[in-house]
Amino acid sequence: MKILVVEDERRLSLNITKGITEQGFAVDQSFDGEEGLYMAQTGEYDLIILDIVLPKMDGIEICKTLRIGGNKTPILMLTAKATAEDAALGLDAGADDYLGKPFSFIELKSRIHALIRRSHNEGAPTKTIADLELDPLKHTVARGGRNISVTPKEFSVLEYLLAHKDEAVSRTMIMEHVWDYNFEGMSNVVDVFVASLRRKIDKDAPVKLIHTVFGLGYKISESP
Repeated sequence: MKILVVEDERRLSLNITKGITEQGFAVDQSFDGEEGLYMAQTGEYDLIILDIVLPKMDGIEICKTLRIGGNKTPILMLTAKATAEDAALGLDAGADDYLGKPFSFIELKSRIHALIRRSHNEGAPTKTIADLELDPLKHTVARGGRNISVTPKEFSVLEYLLAHKDEAVSRTMIMEHVWDYNFEGMSNVVDVFVASLRRKIDKDAPVKLIHTVFGLGYKISESP
């Protein structure tokens, strides 16, 4: 899953980014409102963390613009002015939740997971196919009752495939959703991670779940 952080306080932005990256999210950062709006409009994100006070364009205006344009990505507003009036301004502009500074990372993490669950209509967060289970909150993967150890990036790739169960997704779609905007690495990085997941999930299983869609990418399905 991928999050956009629009926050001009660089130390705070870096701390937020470090914390949620360790939770397995890919993160893009922006330090001003105009760039943040552009990235939100052109990228695919599961959540936007948006400061209210920003250079060039404030968070309220960004939020309004996104909602008027039909962008339904969940927005968590941040502000140093933790008053009921500021909260109302953010929520009226279309934000989904509000967090006043300073805040604990535990609280931020809880809000992030709650907003993403709500946007995906997940009453029960566990994603399943056949006997494979992925729990986004516990960050666990199991198949046939056997726990499978995966890296944070493997978890994110598998989660993205499960979010598009029975659908073909391209390598580019996976790359853009799982890796951040500044990633510079191997061109075959998606193939490397999918191959690793196959070894862990499909190698000894009678039913293979991860399939190659030739000329495009991959899909997760009970049938080829």
